[in-house]
Amino acid sequence: MTQHQITSILKAFDLTGDQFQYTPLTAGLINDTFLVTDVENRQFILQKINENVFKNVDVLMRNIGLALPHLSAPDYATITFINNNNGENYIKHNGAFWRMMTFIPNSTTYNTTTHTTIAFEAGRIIGKFHSLLAPVPKNLFKDTLPKFHNLDHRAKAFKQALDAAEPGKVAIAKYAIQQATIFLKELNNLNDQELPVRICHNDTKLNNILFSKTSDKALCLIDLDTLMKGYFYYDFGDAIRTVVNTAPEDEKEHDNIVFNENLFTAFIDGLATQPHLLTNAEKESLALGAVFMPFLHGLRALTDYLNNNIYYKVTYENQNLDRCLSLFNFAEKALQHKNIMTDYILNKL
Repeated sequence: MTQHQITSILKAFDLTGDQFQYTPLTAGLINDTFLVTDVENRQFILQKINENVFKNVDVLMRNIGLALPHLSAPDYATITFINNNNGENYIKHNGAFWRMMTFIPNSTTYNTTTHTTIAFEAGRIIGKFHSLLAPVPKNLFKDTLPKFHNLDHRAKAFKQALDAAEPGKVAIAKYAIQQATIFLKELNNLNDQELPVRICHNDTKLNNILFSKTSDKALCLIDLDTLMKGYFYYDFGDAIRTVVNTAPEDEKEHDNIVFNENLFTAFIDGLATQPHLLTNAEKESLALGAVFMPFLHGLRALTDYLNNNIYYKVTYENQNLDRCLSLFNFAEKALQHKNIMTDYILNKL
């Protein structure tokens, strides 16, 4: 992006002048994100929405618009979208979709953590997020990514990619393919029938939580593109895979991948600050959900690898395979802790 291109986009949001500074933020794997600073030192987040992933931007932004008025509390920071000159919360510029939102000052994110305070706060803010959205009518929300966490759908996509993949890629990914088959059988035991449908974030990895730089308090959840109906174990499992594992999700040295029980119990303690949030059936689903979500992400990475890396951004050819193997390894370690997780969850929540 050039300064001229950024300036023309900002004008559409009624931000005039050419004295803006912008810095690319590279942590995300889907959208293109920039931190924009004006001459008065006001800061904003500017994002180009990846329309190859999100096919219906209008539905995506409508879901967010429905949720944001409810996602506000003394202990939950408010995100505000900047409307364009027509009063809409996104624009289409040169064929691409863009949006702007307020930047929450003195905030930061973490990809991983070794601190129980951060784990506690992650649990607390996810619980708060669900408490705030619990009264909102579920039928108002449309699916931005249909069947996003549907295991049958992901298994079918994996098998289609496997059938069409280059033989050389299949050979390289042989072990990952074998592991996928084993986990698919194990996770058939996860039954959604008795679970209440909730409005979920659906992408609650640790770096989608904003924290205060000074107090380590969790402020709010960000990246709300996947906000839609789902089950609580989606958000729980996604958080666990990044909170209790201190290694990055594409870690190649699998001895570095851990299930840290202290971080797990701290996360549950934080979640427990929202009493009476979960049904008994939900509580009983959580431990297997902590296996399900890292496996599902690993399966998606494996599928993308077999499809020649068309979904996730990669910096080298086999990065999606490394992501897959790392995530499968954590899923295996989470499965080994299933009884420990269940005991603590049922005792604490």
